[in-house]
Amino acid sequence: MKKRILFVDDEPNILRGLQRMLRSMRREWDMRFAETGPEALEIMEREHFDVIVSDMRMPGMDGVQLLEEVKKKYPETVRIVLSGHSDSQMTMKAVRVAHQYISKPAEAEELKSKISRSCSLLSLLNSASLVKVVSGLEKLPTLPQVYQQVMEELQQEDPSIGKVGAVIARAPTMAAKVLQLVNSSFFGIPRHIESPVQAVNLLGLDTLKSLVLAVEVFSAFDPKKISARVLDRIWKHSVQTGTMARVLAQEEAFAKDGVDDAAMAGLLHDLGKLILMDNFSGAYKNVVSKVQETGFQVHEAENEIFGVSHAEVGAYLLGLWGLPQGIVEAVAFHHLPDQCPLDQASPLLAVHVANALSKSESKGRTEDLLTLGLDQACLKKIGLQDRIEQWMEIGHETLNTEEAEP
Repeated sequence: MKKRILFVDDEPNILRGLQRMLRSMRREWDMRFAETGPEALEIMEREHFDVIVSDMRMPGMDGVQLLEEVKKKYPETVRIVLSGHSDSQMTMKAVRVAHQYISKPAEAEELKSKISRSCSLLSLLNSASLVKVVSGLEKLPTLPQVYQQVMEELQQEDPSIGKVGAVIARAPTMAAKVLQLVNSSFFGIPRHIESPVQAVNLLGLDTLKSLVLAVEVFSAFDPKKISARVLDRIWKHSVQTGTMARVLAQEEAFAKDGVDDAAMAGLLHDLGKLILMDNFSGAYKNVVSKVQETGFQVHEAENEIFGVSHAEVGAYLLGLWGLPQGIVEAVAFHHLPDQCPLDQASPLLAVHVANALSKSESKGRTEDLLTLGLDQACLKKIGLQDRIEQWMEIGHETLNTEEAEP
């Protein structure tokens, strides 16, 4: 079935340019075009759309106002901003309502790739199997309180680094864990960081908010259902994967936001395991048994038992919480990157490789990466298969340093 895409821009020349640029996608996409926000909403009242792509600055109703309405009325529609404006205040507002932000002028391939990947993620997170499992959960973790307070400050017109640091400092246990991770090999910072304010200054607001989320989420699960030993093992693997994903992203010269997304997605990639263990502790024992008896990967055994894996469940929750789509995508497809249209290295690919490398190191480098789920065909498709040996060397060096404790 064709994906339905609505483009909104007040400049007719831009819309005509998009029509020409995307003509080759007519067999895959059913595209409509609108020149104002009200016109776009009027069209959406009559027709369903999988994706809306909007400019930011438009007379009357701007892109942020339009996407706020779309988010409220049509939450299942993927929201993408396509804008040439670098206004930081407008950008911060757009982050609250958009899944993706693409700068003008956008190359045709970049636009096609980001929209296609958004559609793939939408299809995965709307699957009947996932909806069935999620509807059967006794509880989903709520958005952590400290994280909410941090986000409230970030959404102010002039967010204060000092106030964000103070919010973290007011929760002593949280502050201690954040500083422990900041001073670990996860970030590789050469000097010791003594306060949350220093950490925010050095790492930036976006990185700190994701870090707070990860630390608080791991502290929220019931120790009666998930033992301290299991939680410690998953945390250690998550920190290793996030550390390795960051190093790989830097090695492949990702932009800063790509490096940060890779690291945070690595840290959160196994969140779905905790959700499944916490809600289906009895059934999850069957997953463990199947892995031991058959040699299945954990996500394969979960699919046998639940019809979905921890990857989709974790991504679903992160999507509900409004995390950046790059992080949600990397978590959703970290075992099966070939299911997401990729044409270059991405946070998803960094997390996929880092996850396999972390498992390999934990087994003493004796096990073939292929048996640990590394998708060489996907790497070959985007011309990175020759990098594996070098990545293994980098991984061995990186992961044999001191790790953060939970």
